[in-house]
Amino acid sequence: MPAATAVAVGVMTMGVLAPPAASATARPDTVQQGLNALVHTDGLPAALAGVKDREGRTRTYTAGVGDLATGAKVPKDGQVRIGSTTKTFTAVVVLQLVGEGKIGLDDTVDTYLPGLVRAEGIDGRHITVRQLLQHTSGLPDYESLIGDDILQHRYFDPHDLLDIAFQHKADFAPGTNWGYSNTNYVVAGLIIQKVTGRPLAEEVDQRVVKRIGLRHTYFPTPGDMTIRETHPQGYHRDSAGAPLRDVTEIDPSAGWAAGQMISTNSDLNRFFTALLAGRLLPAAQLAQMRTTVPIGDTGAGYGLGLMSRPLSCGGVYWGHGGDILGYETRGGVTDDGRAANVAVTSIPTDGAATKHLESVVDTALCR
Repeated sequence: MPAATAVAVGVMTMGVLAPPAASATARPDTVQQGLNALVHTDGLPAALAGVKDREGRTRTYTAGVGDLATGAKVPKDGQVRIGSTTKTFTAVVVLQLVGEGKIGLDDTVDTYLPGLVRAEGIDGRHITVRQLLQHTSGLPDYESLIGDDILQHRYFDPHDLLDIAFQHKADFAPGTNWGYSNTNYVVAGLIIQKVTGRPLAEEVDQRVVKRIGLRHTYFPTPGDMTIRETHPQGYHRDSAGAPLRDVTEIDPSAGWAAGQMISTNSDLNRFFTALLAGRLLPAAQLAQMRTTVPIGDTGAGYGLGLMSRPLSCGGVYWGHGGDILGYETRGGVTDDGRAANVAVTSIPTDGAATKHLESVVDTALCR
């Protein structure tokens, strides 16, 4: 599932970074060293990275083992489950519909889904579309209520996910705080379907994936538990020190609009580059997307399905991380065109490894 740790980790803990004037030969070594450390020091089975510099030159990296059972190599730029990075795709579709005058950011949920969002302290008549996309609605998250074994094998309809979430009362009154919740994006996905009359997966495919030529990115169809193209296996530890078990094949429906998609590092770099360059949204909607609220005191900010994170070399990068059983991804792009995305093939059991992963992103973008 798209874990709250995608956001809660906050500011990156930096390692030794190559100085801005480092030679072309030294630059890739620093990224490779970071990936090697994720495998050898943090104990992750495999790590993959894709990096694009200011001049548009790209490079892919791998470390570790792609399949622990066979010893197969990690495929360069292999497909992975991207978890919560799906939220950015969902937000782009909502904002495209805003630009077309079909959705209002400050309309209430009940404008589109009357009577659906109701529970203790929860009322869709007082929650706006903007608050869904920015995680300021107060809707409780369903993620912690679904065990890994159930998540791996069961199909969840979006309404099932809402039923689970609404067993709990609101976390806070709409607009009064910030709290990461996958439930927000399930509701946003249902709004997309209501407004367009088409399945969410089709809208994402037509409006985003095909529009900018993402050749290795897709929204799995119901019942599709596999990863279609070449990929590293995904693994899971039930607790620190427990053995790794293969969880490559799962039913990702519990993620849906919040975390179901599959992609590659290079496709994600292409996606975020196109998004920030204005190729997916009109200027007004992109500006709204980039208007952030603080994520605690981390220095990071959350816009409308898009995060900003500070860089050790100054400025910020824009992107969105994701966790889902078997995989964790982090990455994004800078305003001057640098891009980096890193994936590992197990969700770390502690926050330190995730910080190390984010450090590799920083290293790649600050070289």
